[in-house]
Amino acid sequence: MNEALDRLATQLDLAASGNERLRLEFANACTLRVKHLLEEPAVLECLNVLGQYLEGSVGHAQLERAATETIRLANHHQGSKSIDGCGHAAVSATYAVANALSGKAVQAAEYAAYASVYGHGGYGAVADLESFQPEFSWQVGCLASLAARRVSATGVIRPLQSRRNQAT
Repeated sequence: MNEALDRLATQLDLAASGNERLRLEFANACTLRVKHLLEEPAVLECLNVLGQYLEGSVGHAQLERAATETIRLANHHQGSKSIDGCGHAAVSATYAVANALSGKAVQAAEYAAYASVYGHGGYGAVADLESFQPEFSWQVGCLASLAARRVSATGVIRPLQSRRNQAT
């Protein structure tokens, strides 16, 4: 859906096993932007586990348990209890968290973008692709910033750099 994000993720080789932390950091950032749309306390608790994992206060096993629980919660989400019809925003935000905890950063970003746009403008906004552009731009900038910070902290040249060199 976000072609610029897809290109950047490919250039960074975001799906590589060595980029798990970058995936989780980016997915966490995306889900925090739609946290206010979550309606189930159990999903919020699972999202907190992701933050705790990134802080180093819980282990990978607890992250995996939270991921499994969030997938279950997302698949059984009843939609919004509010009368404004924003059930899709809550469901999409829940799926964003489920994907984030599973390390599926691009999918988490897609669900978060949908939740954000739906939450702000309803169905009409979701039907207008232009409504997604501010969120899409933020996502690309966020991932680029996280990747750049990681490169400067480790001194390692990421695949983005090596692929550019191969292309020239």
